[in-house]
Amino acid sequence: MPVPILELKNVSRAFQVRRNTFIKAVDDVSLSIQEGEIVCLVGESGCGKTTTGRMMVGLLKPTAGKVLFRGQDVTQLTKEQHKEYRLAVQLVHQDPYASLNPSFTIYDTIAAPIQHHGFTNGEAATRKRVIELLEMVDLTPATDFLDKYPHQLSGGQRQRVSVARALTVNPSFIVADEAVSMVDVSIRISLLNTLLKLKEQMGLAVLFITHDLALAKYFAWEGRIGVMYLGRMVEMSPARYLVEHPQHPYTQALLSAIPEADPDVTRKKRHIDLRSMDLPGLLNLPSGCSFHPRCPLWLGEQCEQQVPQMVNYRDGSAVACHVVQQKREAERA
Repeated sequence: MPVPILELKNVSRAFQVRRNTFIKAVDDVSLSIQEGEIVCLVGESGCGKTTTGRMMVGLLKPTAGKVLFRGQDVTQLTKEQHKEYRLAVQLVHQDPYASLNPSFTIYDTIAAPIQHHGFTNGEAATRKRVIELLEMVDLTPATDFLDKYPHQLSGGQRQRVSVARALTVNPSFIVADEAVSMVDVSIRISLLNTLLKLKEQMGLAVLFITHDLALAKYFAWEGRIGVMYLGRMVEMSPARYLVEHPQHPYTQALLSAIPEADPDVTRKKRHIDLRSMDLPGLLNLPSGCSFHPRCPLWLGEQCEQQVPQMVNYRDGSAVACHVVQQKREAERA
């Protein structure tokens, strides 16, 4: 199997909230992403998705575990190798207005990294490259946007500028953190289609972080979806398999909550009721499986006392659940 472009190995990240009090935002997460692959991370707010993405791009250091870039520990990279890593892995932030400098024109915003890293020679070449990048993200005619400021653009247009800025350094991997959550619903699919087009044109690997499983289903249909809950990865499967055969009870509950356009499908759809609607806090995590206070398939003592480990299965799925493991073992017997 080829070496992943980026890999997390048993990564954890804790934050200090008070003296001698820490919360573990990410707990023992392993994830590898191949060249040109699409992976979506989904889960409720506070489950550790964004923290995972920030560790991947190097904005946060893990408190345990390793981040590997093309098979090498990022903490052991030489100066040149680290520069390659920082250029190859780029982040598209959730809020495009906050991530763009309000005093810079769109041209200045996109030209700055191109000039800083010496990708062009001279003002004319830089201007040509900026126009190319704006056209790549479907901001046309590009010349209409060059002298505008972020506040003069719509939310969707600002997010396209953020994507164009990420592309200035010819990355191999993009982390899109809730990249469409701040734009109107009517243009979300358009933005996702732009990302998919860029993925095909440039061979990009994409980690798409979202709380919306319906968006993940659309964007990663040819890739994989990972489901996180309270800092831990609970399921990782090819997108089609996960949607058609969800295994972890939490994944089943998320899918059952997705509204369907067809009323006949909606009437036949089985809604899963959780044991509790309250989400535990990170300061007071349940023992054993953190989902057990809400899980409709709760087994009792085993779920309450033993933390389930991620198990890889032959169908390409990986699940961390005692119930699933028992079911799989019974099927093999």
